[in-house]
Amino acid sequence: MKEECLICKAPLEYLETDEVMECAVCHKKETSKTRCVKGHYVCNECHTAGMDVIIGMCLKEVSKNPVEIMEKMMEQPFCHMHGPEHHVMVGSALLTAFKNAGGNIDLQQALIEMMNRGKSVPGGACGFWGACGAGISTGMFVSIISKSTPLAVEPFGLSHLMTSKALGEIGMVGGPRCCKRDSYLSIFAAVDFVKDNFGIEMEKPEVVCGYSAQNNQCIGKRCPFSKVNH
Repeated sequence: MKEECLICKAPLEYLETDEVMECAVCHKKETSKTRCVKGHYVCNECHTAGMDVIIGMCLKEVSKNPVEIMEKMMEQPFCHMHGPEHHVMVGSALLTAFKNAGGNIDLQQALIEMMNRGKSVPGGACGFWGACGAGISTGMFVSIISKSTPLAVEPFGLSHLMTSKALGEIGMVGGPRCCKRDSYLSIFAAVDFVKDNFGIEMEKPEVVCGYSAQNNQCIGKRCPFSKVNH
């Protein structure tokens, strides 16, 4: 079953303007541009229900490989083919691998901060903001490890450079969106960036995507992680 609507599996549609919609799970009303063709809407909070397990998972990790860490999250029930959960997962996996590779951070506090920041980026940001949440998550990661604030000097610049590097990689591949592809691209960009700018070397494995059968919009051989390219 190729996943689209979480309620009925029907294809999603994206509207030109916001409309007031009622979440089919919690019945909260809010504005959104996204629903399925049968009218179902699921809010970000319900879409990511159960995501809080990320912190506990990461605190038990010993891996220096952020892809390996993220793929363990992808196997959890809270994670879908696409969705705003990836906006938290990318940064959380990077924080964990960074710590395990020798980075000097309070991992638990960093993960809590990543959760709060990542959850503020809504689903659909990739198409409506011109800034994929997975790419933004790498900038959040760098801002956390560098203790950036709006008044910072070097950390301010580094976090923006990180986001732009990740978004550049995503933009070069093009659309339509794939949260898995964009998450891998973002993590690879961050691994290289952190090695160059922080002297911490996380592991960077080869990735062959195993999710294409679940993605109605898979771009096939145009994806750098497609099986046909390996």
